[in-house]
Amino acid sequence: MNEKIEKFKEIIYKSNNIVFFGGAGVSTESGIPDFRSKDGLYNQKYKFPPEEILSHHFFYTNTEEFFKFYKDKMNSLKFKPNITHLKLARLEKEGKLKAIVTQNIDGLHQKAGSKTVYELHGSVMRNYCVKCHKFYDANFVFNSKGVPHCECGGIVKPDVVLYEEPLDEEIYTNSIKAISSCDTLIIGGTSLTVYPASGLVRYFNGKNLILINKSITPFDNMANLVINESLGKVFSYL
Repeated sequence: MNEKIEKFKEIIYKSNNIVFFGGAGVSTESGIPDFRSKDGLYNQKYKFPPEEILSHHFFYTNTEEFFKFYKDKMNSLKFKPNITHLKLARLEKEGKLKAIVTQNIDGLHQKAGSKTVYELHGSVMRNYCVKCHKFYDANFVFNSKGVPHCECGGIVKPDVVLYEEPLDEEIYTNSIKAISSCDTLIIGGTSLTVYPASGLVRYFNGKNLILINKSITPFDNMANLVINESLGKVFSYL
């Protein structure tokens, strides 16, 4: 393991165009539960399956039940960035890290100070009226009673990508550009099994592909460095 950590540090030191692509494992160390692990949201018992609750159809046909779940399980306001978030923000400030591509919706990268963050699945920090498109922050939604409504009467919808909804085309395009032009791609805290997000890896043409995840991924054989360890432990060495 020490040898891998030293190689990781050496690659970071020599790289000046790094992109970090992260999943739920980035934020679990801040206390935010993931979805697919044995203790994740998808393996907990609810009145409806979480995959159904977090769908476009459910949002519009069972809005009250959607917000009960959403406010209970998606509220990340009380959580703080961990060492991985903070070290990535520092690498960006030093000019080494050019972008973060994340599958997370918690806003912790920005809270840590990162500026260029492409949120593939949106963010709980942004919310819009479905009728007049007025913006509302996360506090408005999470502190509202029942279904949050705009002053115009429209429902305030979280700017997160629900099942049955497409990814934001501009964010996806910018993610492709960042990954295809970087010399080092660090992938962390994701099993790389959820498409279309995992398909972004195939756009990488650079020199160093680093995979940091507790379990194996379908792309391990493509990487020149695989570290099966927690992100926090690995980034603590930087």
